[in-house]
Amino acid sequence: MDEQVEEVRRLLEAIERLEQMQDDEACAKAVTQVLETWPDHHARLRELRQQRVLRMKESGMTWQQIGDVLGVHFTRAQQIAKGMRGSKRPKREPTSDG
Repeated sequence: MDEQVEEVRRLLEAIERLEQMQDDEACAKAVTQVLETWPDHHARLRELRQQRVLRMKESGMTWQQIGDVLGVHFTRAQQIAKGMRGSKRPKREPTSDG
């Protein structure tokens, strides 16, 4: 497997630190806070990836090259550029509170 990007490593370490918390109540509360905000962060990450894939394509990279960078099939790279999500989950509907 490729070496992890520093930011990915730090994110995973933060999850490990949650797992290592001794206080069950504090851990459960912290995880709840993360999970409450996760859908928004997940959407931001998808949008960020889409923007960067589009920039790679605009810079002259082929779909095959982009797929290779991401570790996905070139058709999946095209889908990401179009903002398409995997078929396992329907697109999340916006909530009325934000």
